[in-house]
Amino acid sequence: MQIWKEGMEMTKQVYLLLAKFPSSEKFGLISQISRCAVSVPSNIAEGSSRSSNKEFSHFLSIALGSLFELETQLLLAIELEMINRDEMGPIIESIIQLQKKISAFKKTLK
Repeated sequence: MQIWKEGMEMTKQVYLLLAKFPSSEKFGLISQISRCAVSVPSNIAEGSSRSSNKEFSHFLSIALGSLFELETQLLLAIELEMINRDEMGPIIESIIQLQKKISAFKKTLK
């Protein structure tokens, strides 16, 4: 499934980026960001195993919520100067594209 593959790639990129964060954030933003990122492909995978489109749509909604949460946390990291905007740009763009794709896919399930 394409959105799952893209979610996995986005999560990998987020983890590579987190290695550049200050170690003092290990239990703060790093923890929050990594949980959000992993939640995206995990919920897509779990939803795809469900027996109804309604259940699948529910898990896609959770994945979508995690993407918006992730975007917010990464923007906060930029504002706090933990990472520079140029490094974050491609990841933010992939998050926005995945948000659009999941939203569009959810509409096909109704």
